[in-house]
Amino acid sequence: MAQHGAAEVRSNEFSHMTTITMAQADRIIDAAIARGVELNCRPISVIVVEPGCKVKAFKKEDGASMIRFEMAFGKAYAALALGRSSSLVHQRAEERPIFMRFLIAASDEQLFPEAGGLLIRDAEGEVIGAVGVTGDTGERDEELAAHGIHAAGLKTDEDCRHMGRRIGLIQKTS
Repeated sequence: MAQHGAAEVRSNEFSHMTTITMAQADRIIDAAIARGVELNCRPISVIVVEPGCKVKAFKKEDGASMIRFEMAFGKAYAALALGRSSSLVHQRAEERPIFMRFLIAASDEQLFPEAGGLLIRDAEGEVIGAVGVTGDTGERDEELAAHGIHAAGLKTDEDCRHMGRRIGLIQKTS
């Protein structure tokens, strides 16, 4: 009986799982690009992916350089694969390069450990997708990603930090 109850709980864990909508993805992308124009950034490219890293939407500004799709996708992939912003993935790559080389190889070279990829969370803190921005500095790319998420009325890891381990985040200690 206890096993049946445990299996029942496990099967219901994903029943509330949501994914980002096309309207939300479009809003994130359009807001990030508009903000990049306001800040006079270099031409950017933005991707929004669903959990599992399936592409929901992508836009590349006129004048953006080659392979921007692959870079934006790799940043979003890194955020989803490791459950943290791609800037933290980049930090891990600097701290543990052998470990990161393994992860990149294990992902069939899809993981790109550079800043600009963020998890997208709903009001309850659940991950509903990820965004990857590329084209300017890593710091600016990440700022634009967060701006897009907020413009769509969604949350970043930082917004949900207080939810802690329940949603897979470690609370910062003072």
